[in-house]
Amino acid sequence: MEEYINNIDIQTVPAQTLAFIGDAVYNVYIRSYLASTSTAKTGVLHKSSIKYVSAKGQAATIDKIMELLTEEEIAVYKRGRNTNIATVSKHVDVVEYKKATGFECLIGYLYVIKDNNRLDFLVKKCIECF
Repeated sequence: MEEYINNIDIQTVPAQTLAFIGDAVYNVYIRSYLASTSTAKTGVLHKSSIKYVSAKGQAATIDKIMELLTEEEIAVYKRGRNTNIATVSKHVDVVEYKKATGFECLIGYLYVIKDNNRLDFLVKKCIECF
């Protein structure tokens, strides 16, 4: 896995690609958190995860943690938020979708640069938002 991450050029990788990675990483964090706090069946866990990982949930979360972000992290978030998006889900408005994309871009960025301490800290704060 390390060799794949090392091949990602953080300066030139598209924001949508960082968001693609960030979406998966955030999902794993949330699923791990929920599995550690519940013995519910996977269907119930999945339904519980939606409030965290949906575009609406991510947009609300980034608003709540924005004050915790460094200037560099805000720049990465804005890079993702301001990227051109071809389609938007019918269940979320464009503003929420763009915020969620920026949030996922930030998570993907922290994962790719291997700043696991910062990633752990921010995801913990995101979980506390709910």
